[in-house]
Amino acid sequence: MKRILYFFLVLALPLYAQQKTWCNPLDLDYGYTPIPNFSEMGRHRATADPVITLFRDKYYLFSTNQWGYWWSEDMAAWTFVPRKFLKPRHKVYDELCAPATLVLGDTLLVIGSTYTKDFPLWMSTDPQRDAWTEAVDSFQAGAWDPAFFADDDGRVYIYFGSSNVYPIYGQEIDRKTLQPIGERKELIRLDGEQHGWERFGEYNDNTFLAPFIEGAWMNKHRGKYYLQYGAPGTEFSGYGDGVYVADRPLGPFLYQRHNPFAYKPGGFARGAGHGATYQDKSGNWWHVSTIAISVKNNFERRLGIWPAGFDKDGVLYCNTAYGDYPHYLPSGPADHLQSRFTGWMLLNYNKPVQVSSTLGGYAPNYAVDEDIRTYWSATTADKGEWLQSDLGEVCTVNAIQINYADQDAVFLGKQPGLYHQYLISHSTDGRKWEILVDKRNNRTDMPHDYVELEKAVQTRFLKIENVHMPSGKFALSGFRVFGKGGGVVPDTVQRFIVLRGKSEPRNAWLRWQQSDEATGYTIWFGTEPDKLYNNILVYGRNEYWFKGMDKDLPYYFRIEAFNQNGIGKKTSITRSGVE
Repeated sequence: MKRILYFFLVLALPLYAQQKTWCNPLDLDYGYTPIPNFSEMGRHRATADPVITLFRDKYYLFSTNQWGYWWSEDMAAWTFVPRKFLKPRHKVYDELCAPATLVLGDTLLVIGSTYTKDFPLWMSTDPQRDAWTEAVDSFQAGAWDPAFFADDDGRVYIYFGSSNVYPIYGQEIDRKTLQPIGERKELIRLDGEQHGWERFGEYNDNTFLAPFIEGAWMNKHRGKYYLQYGAPGTEFSGYGDGVYVADRPLGPFLYQRHNPFAYKPGGFARGAGHGATYQDKSGNWWHVSTIAISVKNNFERRLGIWPAGFDKDGVLYCNTAYGDYPHYLPSGPADHLQSRFTGWMLLNYNKPVQVSSTLGGYAPNYAVDEDIRTYWSATTADKGEWLQSDLGEVCTVNAIQINYADQDAVFLGKQPGLYHQYLISHSTDGRKWEILVDKRNNRTDMPHDYVELEKAVQTRFLKIENVHMPSGKFALSGFRVFGKGGGVVPDTVQRFIVLRGKSEPRNAWLRWQQSDEATGYTIWFGTEPDKLYNNILVYGRNEYWFKGMDKDLPYYFRIEAFNQNGIGKKTSITRSGVE
């Protein structure tokens, strides 16, 4: 009898298990925007400006306007903690915007952005259960987009600023009183005339509005101080983080040659700005940052984490290559210059889609076009609304990411008790179907649910059926299927050229011969031939206008093609000088 029961339980197990990988955007129970006049185009989820802090062997994630924060054991599964520590007298700050954290001994401190000097600094020795008290009743720095830093010598500093007029400032904080010492000091400003990526606009070409510098962050590595900042605007795909380096915590600072160090202008999840660089339990460096959607308003955003580190020359980098595909989670010390990418390719980009219904112009193909800003919507949120994706051939499927869109959502703020329920079936021939992922009994909120299959399956058709939506219509911005196709990878790209004019050396036109086998291309670039740390992912085109260069530096480029079967070989390095 026991053997029969054991056999039954094994057969009943789903084909997905505890995750060993993750996929950006992070699947968090994001709150809905709390600002009604920013919701005229539709209420929606949003957050940004994240910081992850390792405290007492657990990771704590704070971000903008979430009515709380998250903690995790492994950076994969996050538990939300509703915060109740803001007092009624601070109701004008009914949420923490762009919060900062600081670990001092056995205490975690947190504060939000404020221009006034009557906002408290909170502390906790047990943040897993929202046990907070005021460390300081009225913090006198009045800092927006703040970041704390505790140096090895015990001295504490704050860095702050969010403006297209004013710089990033720094100031020392008394470790005992937790109040600022002396006057703030101007540290760094943007220089779009020199650094192309710092120019405002989706294409770094908006000349009517000055770019924004914001999101300060500080790390120390081998005696050097790395002051990081976000630019040129949170709503853009090119939103990235740059860094200046100094020998002292308040400078003077020198612009790092490799910049922006965190950059992801292409792909499904775009943007890697206003973030925080931190170490995991094994000492590996990571960068958590803001991903832009910016459809329903400019501040519609999500979060992502990326492997990061310092190379042998002390250059801070962030590895965002294929950064919205499945990657392996940390399991010990690792070299983040080596990719953590699983090699599971996107199998259904622009492949045929069938749906149960379509609302207006929210077309079915928007669910598979690799653009988080577009989405398909059914006409209702009824049980039984469905979308079917055809991979075109039988493929090996390893993982699926379900990205919900906010169509006709009604909520504002953080809503308890929300949950998604769905069922995914698969078939090799479109006639005989088997259940692949069963979440009909799920009771958690998972707007970017990522499912790593415990055992890969061979299949061609996948169908997701709605069971329950927390709010609004059944709508998907990305039904993304990952694994490997059965064909060959693309050949090396031919006729790759970089045209950089002398009249505008911040810009270049990149062009190459279209490959019939390629789904897309990854362009690698950097200011030194052995440090091509940045990349741009391009789908379905054979050209790219790149406007993110420093006008006085040479740049080096390579390109590789990819498809559902894998990644082709990189081209040789192409140099683009400024002679």
